[in-house]
Amino acid sequence: MLLRGLYAITDNNLTPDHCLLDQVKQAILGGVKILQLRDKLRSDDELYPLAVALRELCREHKVLFIMNDRLALALKVDADGVHLGQHDLEFQEARKAIPDKLIGVSCYGDLERAEYYQDQGADYVAFGACFSSPTKPLAKQIPDTLLKEAKQRLQIPICAIGGITLGNAEQLTQHGVDMLAVISDLWQSPEIIRQAKAFSRLFEESPMISS
Repeated sequence: MLLRGLYAITDNNLTPDHCLLDQVKQAILGGVKILQLRDKLRSDDELYPLAVALRELCREHKVLFIMNDRLALALKVDADGVHLGQHDLEFQEARKAIPDKLIGVSCYGDLERAEYYQDQGADYVAFGACFSSPTKPLAKQIPDTLLKEAKQRLQIPICAIGGITLGNAEQLTQHGVDMLAVISDLWQSPEIIRQAKAFSRLFEESPMISS
């Protein structure tokens, strides 16, 4: 399973329920390879119908569907995996529950954390914030050299996140990152399909860099 390309993350404000499925379909038509449902406000029961609908849409188009945290809900809707942050459930608990699914881990600017979770069996790690992020304005920015060093030290795919736009994304793909996690610059676009295509082209234009 190739983890490479545009990684779209939902947002309570930018992807409201009444238009989320349409927005996601547009993003998929533009080339999104991975979709993460991220919602820190509602319960699993409240999110269940939406998660099922997104899973079906992603499955129809052969796009990976990832739950942010919420292991129980990921199991219930048969998601393709979960993404874990600093304060989410323990990695080993997730791996035991979903031995054949994807697990991604947020590593912020910590290469040692990334190496640890690589050894534990993570499928990919995420670093950020790469730039000032409108969705997480207090997130600490990582140094520009970290992604290049991570690519040299790690064998698993690397995802960049935080303030990524079409104006700054190319420098990240030039460092060899495997995925670009995008929120604001995708969902706020008046033409989501075109925006997603533009991000996707960056991966076509950048050669894959082996770790």
